[in-house]
Amino acid sequence: MEQRELRNIFGQFASGVTVITCKNSEGDAHGATVTAFTAVSMEPRLCQVTLTKKSKACAYLSGAPFAVNILAADQVDTAMHFAGRPQSPEPVWADGPTAPVICGASATLSCVPWAEYDGGDHIIFIGEIVEATTTLKNPLLFYRSTFHDLGPTSATATWQGSMDDPEIGWFGASTSFTPFHLHTAAV
Repeated sequence: MEQRELRNIFGQFASGVTVITCKNSEGDAHGATVTAFTAVSMEPRLCQVTLTKKSKACAYLSGAPFAVNILAADQVDTAMHFAGRPQSPEPVWADGPTAPVICGASATLSCVPWAEYDGGDHIIFIGEIVEATTTLKNPLLFYRSTFHDLGPTSATATWQGSMDDPEIGWFGASTSFTPFHLHTAAV
């Protein structure tokens, strides 16, 4: 399979857009736009970011505290800035608990290093979340190599929350089922 074809297949998965921030070797704030981010564990509180080995940020992140800035829908310019296309005005920085953070994000996770793993042409960084902040801003999304927003909320959506909740799950505790083969025999 060609690399471009695989990249296009990966692009079928819509993801959020983050800027991973840390300090470079001189102690200056540095950031990189990353869509390879995921939650790992609730206890301990862990998240994962994956960066290409060729990136400057990959070298700066090894063993260093970092922040995951989950970009808001109105931060396309910020995403482009940290993807190597400088914007004017530049994004606004603030001091964070573990690393510099980007102002205006939908949410920010401040992390200390937990582990890192070889991931082929990438490095997988696991961070322990020591502080998290959130706003009511909708997130910026990336799908098929373009930025998107959530769009209007569907008034007809039947799923209003996670059905993985161990207390309610897909079915209540009193739900009973008739096996399909017994149901068809009775009809």
